[in-house]
Amino acid sequence: MMDLVNSVLNFVVPPASLVMLAFSWPALYFINTCEWMYNSFFGEDMEDKVVIITGASSGIGEQIAYEYAKKKAHLVLVARRETRLWGISENARALGAKSVLITAADVVKEADCRRFITETVNLYGRVDHLVNTASLGHTFYLEEATDTNVFPILMDINFWGNVYPTYVALPYLRQSKGRVIVNASVESWLPLPRMSLYSAAKAALVNFYETLRFEVNGDVGVTIATHGWIGTEMTGGRFMLEEGAEMQWKEEREVHASGSSVEDFAKLIVSGACRGDPYVKYPSWYDIFLLYRVFAPNVLQWTFRMLLSNLSARRTSLIGTGRPLLDSSSPRMQPIPETSSPPRQPSSESSSPRRQPLSGSSSPQHPSASPRRRMGPVPLQQQMD
Repeated sequence: MMDLVNSVLNFVVPPASLVMLAFSWPALYFINTCEWMYNSFFGEDMEDKVVIITGASSGIGEQIAYEYAKKKAHLVLVARRETRLWGISENARALGAKSVLITAADVVKEADCRRFITETVNLYGRVDHLVNTASLGHTFYLEEATDTNVFPILMDINFWGNVYPTYVALPYLRQSKGRVIVNASVESWLPLPRMSLYSAAKAALVNFYETLRFEVNGDVGVTIATHGWIGTEMTGGRFMLEEGAEMQWKEEREVHASGSSVEDFAKLIVSGACRGDPYVKYPSWYDIFLLYRVFAPNVLQWTFRMLLSNLSARRTSLIGTGRPLLDSSSPRMQPIPETSSPPRQPSSESSSPRRQPLSGSSSPQHPSASPRRRMGPVPLQQQMD
């Protein structure tokens, strides 16, 4: 009997829901617009509030720090690259930040998270906003990765690097009726090639904060920010690898730089957080693909296969995988001949002592340890801070 009921509902509920949504959409849009206008005029005043920002040494984290500085907040900037934080702290003060505390920490270590949260509470007595922006991406096909030690590193940074700071800061956020802001990505539900592990980590992250929103029951706000392709240091020609006490960099200037403005996205995040928005989406038109994913998944698959079919004629970045670059216009296993360029030396930022590998893994070999190889443009790249 129950099988019969479910079979009937499978046919009735989806079209009925779409019809109801179509008729109610104008009213819902009007209500959301009125709510947005009200919250814009009577949003949270961040002057003298305390904001902790992880992954603040570059990209979205850096720009978010500047936006909060304009609102005259007290900033706590957290990253591995402490040398970068000094310059960012000076910029933030010039923009209006009441004070800036910088600290070098590894967000995938609970002890480090407890340290910078405790330092913040001891200095300011409160935490109002926790902004998690630390993330790490990749642009390789799963089958081309030979060093699986990079897998847990990607998951650690993109998932646990957000969970641990939130876990430690939650009691203080409850006291101040504060807010957690998390930098997610449209890849958490939109399928794109060469981002399998990154997408999986972001999907887990979004589900974690969706559940947390119910658990805190309004005592702590949760704002989930999702973005498309953002132009940061990665799309500007740098790839980030997790190795040692700081982020190690390898420049590949042949990489095609594309993406939306990270400054615009940072402004949207901070404005949305101050309004109390549960979601910030940039750009918002990506949401239309959700309907296709639910009601016409085959159409979505066919569309993306057609749009991304030209990728087969391009080369892929295998930085951090332990393999040479492959020319994907020919059979996968045919390597590209090496150039005569000398090995790439690590940047000055990578001169700090190496820390111990993350639990259960060892750090991948830095790409500068092997001869540099030429590569073509990589059009699909996620932001990494």
